[in-house]
Amino acid sequence: MKKNLKILFLGVVMAVTSCSFTTKEFNDPDKDKVLLDLITYVLEKGHYNPSDMDDAFSEGVFEDFINTLDPLKRYFIASDIEEFSAYKTQIDDQIKTKDLTFFNLVYSRFVKRMEEGKKRYVEVLEQPFDYTLDEVINVDYDNLVYVKNEKEMKDRWRQQLKFSTLSNYYDLVDEKEVSEKNQKEAIEKGEEYTPSENAGLSSAEIEEKSRSQTRTSLEEYYEFTDDLERKDYFATFLTTVVEEFDPHTNYFAPPDRDRFDLRMSGKLEGIGARLQKKNDYIKVVDVISGGPAWRGEHIEVGDLITKVRQEDEKEAISVVGMRVDDAVKLIKGPKGSKVTLTIKGVDGTTRDETIVRDVVELEETYAKSTVIEKSDKTFGLINLPAFYFDMENYKERNSASDVKQEIIRLKEEGVEGLVLDLRNNGGGSLRTAVDIAGLFIKEGPVVQVSTSSGKEVLKDDDKGLLWDGPLVILVNELSASASEILAAAMQDYKRAIIIGSKQSYGKGTVQNLVDLNQWLRKNDMGDMGALKLTTQKFYRVNGGSTQLEGVKSDVVMPDRYSYIDVGERDYDNPLPYDKIEPAKYDVWDGYVDFDQAIAKSNARMAKSEQLALIDENARWIKKRRDELDVSLNFEEYYAEIERRKEETKKFDAIDTYDNKMSYRSLPNEIELMRQDTTLREKRKRWHKNLAKDIYVEEAINVLEDLKITNIKAKKLANIKN
Repeated sequence: MKKNLKILFLGVVMAVTSCSFTTKEFNDPDKDKVLLDLITYVLEKGHYNPSDMDDAFSEGVFEDFINTLDPLKRYFIASDIEEFSAYKTQIDDQIKTKDLTFFNLVYSRFVKRMEEGKKRYVEVLEQPFDYTLDEVINVDYDNLVYVKNEKEMKDRWRQQLKFSTLSNYYDLVDEKEVSEKNQKEAIEKGEEYTPSENAGLSSAEIEEKSRSQTRTSLEEYYEFTDDLERKDYFATFLTTVVEEFDPHTNYFAPPDRDRFDLRMSGKLEGIGARLQKKNDYIKVVDVISGGPAWRGEHIEVGDLITKVRQEDEKEAISVVGMRVDDAVKLIKGPKGSKVTLTIKGVDGTTRDETIVRDVVELEETYAKSTVIEKSDKTFGLINLPAFYFDMENYKERNSASDVKQEIIRLKEEGVEGLVLDLRNNGGGSLRTAVDIAGLFIKEGPVVQVSTSSGKEVLKDDDKGLLWDGPLVILVNELSASASEILAAAMQDYKRAIIIGSKQSYGKGTVQNLVDLNQWLRKNDMGDMGALKLTTQKFYRVNGGSTQLEGVKSDVVMPDRYSYIDVGERDYDNPLPYDKIEPAKYDVWDGYVDFDQAIAKSNARMAKSEQLALIDENARWIKKRRDELDVSLNFEEYYAEIERRKEETKKFDAIDTYDNKMSYRSLPNEIELMRQDTTLREKRKRWHKNLAKDIYVEEAINVLEDLKITNIKAKKLANIKN
């Protein structure tokens, strides 16, 4: 399935405890058949727009399941695919009759081909690679053809393993050159210097070591896959089936639901890092501020985790080649327990880091605010990375109550305008989005929700108004779902000016989490898991859907994603865009120069050298992503990396930009910082990043341009006083 950027968008989710269509008996003794029957029943009865389970559906499952198992096309051969193709249009019929013939055939063949792969990689890696040959590999694996025989398969493995090993080889050569350079400089200065362990290796020894690293990775990968059971592959098959309905309908095996609940509440117990799969490695892509890993400076972004050892175990478990979810299971654990990670650092060195797990409140998930001072004026900014809530108790803590509290505190500081930053906000609770909208309008509809049985308009019925001043909302391509509801409502009311990417993510669907166990009167088969099911579609108050189209910014500013396909339109099987009748609402009458402020901003953006550089960088990124042919000749490979390093130097100015505004925390946080050095450091880092942010700078410029009517101005003055 095509997903250039795999990001979890929570959407609009609430736990479902019961449903009205509980009329079917599920009593087959085979758990897999019961699970398949149960899931398809819930999909057909509960999905907002259930797909026809026909031949086209069958072909989709066929392609996606095979591609999921063998994305690099180095296991199945052409004759396998031909044999599987006999079922290409029959999978829908098999699902309806609980026939697992297709799955069983593909699964058993895959296990066989995996065993063959074990022997193949050993044979390929026995011989040195010749990096002087003029050889090119195309990394567009989606369009590779399946090989016909063992000779072609061995050559495919050779090419792919050579490519993987070339990266290791480059790292070792680069490490050696840096070490030799540093040693030379130290000698010239009369200083002592200890060279790296690889500094004295010859070219042949470096080549051998790089192959050894690849071999070790594959050995560890097969150690993990040997432990996988049939049920793991069947869960993958079920996921493939349900995603044919739409990309946000997902099957959650039993452990996955717990993780989902934790993500919604913004709390977990672990080390405090975000991980993703990078080739065969688990890569650190974010270190959560305030978490155990952050506090002890144990790991940094770019580090690769290769092994995990629990405190009560002697042996470490390799996570090389492991699915990221399974690696996370090993790394997470209860508060106070210890875990030792074997880390391959960004500098190429390997080390062990022991971390004491703790409850990690995902502070980057919670609302936070800052006071911005420009000349003699004061503004407020609230950053909201998610629409969170406690799934067991909405009043426990949620994004709406937090944003409300931040606005109250900012008003006490006398801010003259407010920026709500929804960039990278993937969504969350619909209820909190409606409640936040109510802080900025007196009353009225916020979103229209369509179900298979009708339409509902969700309104702000509270006539109270917390913020009556100028408002700007920042979005980007990764602002999704509930973010789009809020931004769209404020845009339709002309309550806020939207600044950011050409359009937001484009997710206009609503999901509910359905416990599959509720249909089984007597369950002695164990936990069946849950289904995240698309049950509704939401629409703007003007009648348009945010599905695929997203929210189009009033002021468009380029960013690194400008020329990359990111969003709902980049997924398979998205629901279509459409319109319904608009709701009745009154456009905000508080501004006297709304359109003029937008025009002034667009004029500034057209003249900005910094934005021109950001746009150039975005085009460069797009060009690099489209280059699918990679040389396996080391000199050419090395030269290409050096060329790219040189090319990117011009973009360093993006990160050194100064918007010449000052930022300070609110008094309540300043008080907390006196005891909490972690919080102080977190806010210091955040303010440092805000100072380099041209998007925030333009948001403040727009707030300065926005003028409110005399009546509203008097009200605002009274509120401040």
